[in-house]
Amino acid sequence: MDFTFTEEQQAAVEAAKAVFGGVAPDGVPSPALTAGAVAEDFDRALWARLAVADLLSLMLDAEYGGAGLDAVALCLVLRESAKVLARVPLLESSAAAVAVQRFGGAEVKAELLARTGRGELVLTVAANGRTGHDPAELAVTARRDGDGWWVLDGVQTAVPWAHNADFTVVPAHTDADRTVLALVPRVHEGVVLAEQISTTGERLGQLSLESARIAARDVVDAEGAWEWLRELLATGTCALALGLGERVLGMTSEYTSKREQFGFPVATFQAVAVQAADRYIDLRAMEATLWQAAWRISTGAGGALPASGDVAVAKIWASEGVRRVVQTAQHLHGGFGADTDYPLHRYHAWAKHLELSLGPAAAHEETLGDLLAAHPLG
Repeated sequence: MDFTFTEEQQAAVEAAKAVFGGVAPDGVPSPALTAGAVAEDFDRALWARLAVADLLSLMLDAEYGGAGLDAVALCLVLRESAKVLARVPLLESSAAAVAVQRFGGAEVKAELLARTGRGELVLTVAANGRTGHDPAELAVTARRDGDGWWVLDGVQTAVPWAHNADFTVVPAHTDADRTVLALVPRVHEGVVLAEQISTTGERLGQLSLESARIAARDVVDAEGAWEWLRELLATGTCALALGLGERVLGMTSEYTSKREQFGFPVATFQAVAVQAADRYIDLRAMEATLWQAAWRISTGAGGALPASGDVAVAKIWASEGVRRVVQTAQHLHGGFGADTDYPLHRYHAWAKHLELSLGPAAAHEETLGDLLAAHPLG
């Protein structure tokens, strides 16, 4: 396998570094210092800079003003965003837009995609179900109401950026045991949003749908659309975990190289070096499994298992790896890691959110086991 990134992918990384280079993690609102939500909105100024740099339209086709790149490019940019705790719905809006491009009708694509790529419209996805543990597609029902409408009922919890996005992509199941994706406006009859707070201090939304009527043109009913979007979201979350973990290990290396005990930097102590080395191995495993999953999604290449198997492996490493990296960082920083004047506590809060978003490794191991049982390796 060729692990070399293309020139276009590398250009996306350089553009991302230029944009995110102006973001100071010390300036990211701290959940430890705020009783409620840390802010009413995401970082609109940063969002505008991402739009100018064409990073909101990476995966969109040229006809919508995009660069036509793949999931690998998106994950490379997400990796950079996590290093500075960028408060923007880059993953959700990008993934929702490319799902509409891939599976949606001509009318909705013409109306949404170019504006989304320019940052004028913001999309998000309800992917956590009713409780955060059950499948998202089972939390909402969708039934046809004549030829031109669908009616949605149900509840989705912990929807990221729901209070600020213009549309939320909501998976819903039909009487025919199929999953459709409905583009639900933020302000719409039958749509009720309640505030929830993430471990990062950001506002999440509990989205309640009470006989909400959605025009058929705004409902994507193509086979496999939700499964593809779900895997892209999961892979993008793994990219965020990798970027955050890399920055945290870098902070730990810097701190232990300067902090001295008994006249020597603590980084020279064997116990410290071994723990840091273990976390470096975690990050390299997170990276290898991430690119494997992103490559499968991007190319549609076949394998011994479906692409969902590679996504499950990436989630296993990311969910446990990001937790271990941050816990080790806190341990090696001592009490300094919990000091609210130092950014590590912010990374800890964001890592916990990513870990909860990915779900427990044991659940992904069970998924992987089921896939292995269904596709014996021979």
